[in-house]
Amino acid sequence: MAEDSAQDRDLPASLKRRQQAREKGQVARSRDLSSSLLMVASAAAVYYGGAWFFGHGAQVLHEGLSVPAAAAHDPQQMLEFAATVARDGLVIGLPLMLLSFVVCIAGGVALGGWVFSLEALSLDFTRLDPVSGIQRMFSLSGLVELGKALLKTVVIGSLLALVLWSQRGTLLSLLGVAPSQAPALLGSLCGHAFVWLAAATLLVAAVDVPWQIVQLNNKLKMSRQDLKDEMRESEGNPEVRQRLRAMQRERARRRMMAAVPKADVVVTNPTHFAVALGYEQGRQRAPVVLAMGADRVAARIRELAVEHGVAVVEAPPLARALYRYAELEQEIPVKLYNAVALLLAYVYQLRALPQQARAPADWAIPADLDTSADKAMPVH
Repeated sequence: MAEDSAQDRDLPASLKRRQQAREKGQVARSRDLSSSLLMVASAAAVYYGGAWFFGHGAQVLHEGLSVPAAAAHDPQQMLEFAATVARDGLVIGLPLMLLSFVVCIAGGVALGGWVFSLEALSLDFTRLDPVSGIQRMFSLSGLVELGKALLKTVVIGSLLALVLWSQRGTLLSLLGVAPSQAPALLGSLCGHAFVWLAAATLLVAAVDVPWQIVQLNNKLKMSRQDLKDEMRESEGNPEVRQRLRAMQRERARRRMMAAVPKADVVVTNPTHFAVALGYEQGRQRAPVVLAMGADRVAARIRELAVEHGVAVVEAPPLARALYRYAELEQEIPVKLYNAVALLLAYVYQLRALPQQARAPADWAIPADLDTSADKAMPVH
């Protein structure tokens, strides 16, 4: 059988295939979404805390450049001075680092969820194949990545140009302000541009996220042969399942036949159906069906009953009703209690007074139970 081509894979991925892909680390991921969230978080931090970061940063920078004369000639004091400056700098940078870490994790988990796969970390030397690399470059996925890169360049560049053009008056005013005021004005301008730049990356992420989902779904699509193979792996080979079912039926039939000698009576149709009933007074609420069958199985049940001295009674309506409505190794239906009671009473008479026993003329089958012989019977 020829292998299915990519065009033949038109069926959506099954739940099992998606689970296997997830275990391998194949989930939808968007680097643009992660970078966009990082940009937005950083822009918010600059917008709301820029003055604090700028003020404390300038102070730490001033302290770092103002080395005491004593520390310059004493290595121990120099180390203590450097540790103090590093600690102050860490206090300023730590919030931004923690924010970046949390946002990066959230951006990765937001789309595909949390996945840990050692298989995804394994080396794949096929990625080093230059021919495959060139094919990926000119594939649909490579063209889309190129298109996204161009889109990011156009969108971000155009938006940045518009922001700078709208703030051209502020930029020109920097030439006339005092040096002490220029950093604050320039910082405000940069923060404003950074906010709009972060907003632009959200547009790129809005395009990339659906594309990553579509790309993953296309990659996981299955052919009809893939689906058949998966069902065969999940449920087993059909020939093996059929053989197991046959073996189970054979064991059930042998167990059923072994119970016939324990029966109290076998009621027959007389030739088409046979049902073996057993009843232990005081231990069972009602008689139990020990064996039942049609045609050849019914004939074998009758033979075993005769061989072991089990009473065989011809009662066609009762035999058909038991075969149709009773279940193997289960108590007889409530609606057949009266009919089976008459049957057992007749059997007990046969054992005690065989010459005086008379079979009931009417087996008391309820009228709502269909026992017609021409209707198809269930196969047990």
